[in-house]
Amino acid sequence: MGLHSSKPRRQAQILMLGLDGAGKTTLLYRLKYNESVVTVPTVGFNVEMLDTAKRGAGLTVWDVGGQRKMRPHWQHHYADTACLVFVVDSWDLRRLGETRKELHQVLKCPSLQRVPLVVLANKQDLCGALSPAELSLKLDLRRLCGDRAWFVQPCSAITGTGLEEGFRRVVYLLKTALEQTEEDVKDKFKKLKGKGFAVMTMKPVLRCG
Repeated sequence: MGLHSSKPRRQAQILMLGLDGAGKTTLLYRLKYNESVVTVPTVGFNVEMLDTAKRGAGLTVWDVGGQRKMRPHWQHHYADTACLVFVVDSWDLRRLGETRKELHQVLKCPSLQRVPLVVLANKQDLCGALSPAELSLKLDLRRLCGDRAWFVQPCSAITGTGLEEGFRRVVYLLKTALEQTEEDVKDKFKKLKGKGFAVMTMKPVLRCG
């Protein structure tokens, strides 16, 4: 993927959420700097820009703190989100119920309707971590996501395994969502024409003086 820190011309906003301790910040800095960074619990948020090293938009990743007192503030970051990344500690079975509840609550928000979802099943380096298939069942993703594009990527913030693949999937879903939006617009125009509406293209008018 060739991720690095130079600022691209256009940016797609990626919102990264998850419970405290899921490994969001460790994951983000491993991805950006390719090294393990000692982190402290995020109070507030971290913002990092990732360049995909390809034509198209780069990624601006908003890593928002996952403590209970921070979760009510998640909603203030929903606007303009192009893709939601939800990080899950796939080893900590005790908190899966809490994880599922918070994820379900987030996806019910109207402003995130049809926004693609990538679940990063973190801590796969630990023995006993749930596989992507097991995690999908535990979180009830198939029913929850409905017509939303979604994907579960196994990864490890400590070793870096699976991180680039996860964000490659983000880029893919962004592209797919854009193409789908363009198709929806075309279909809407066709339906309008079919009902006898005139669809006109407005040309810019240049004024002098």
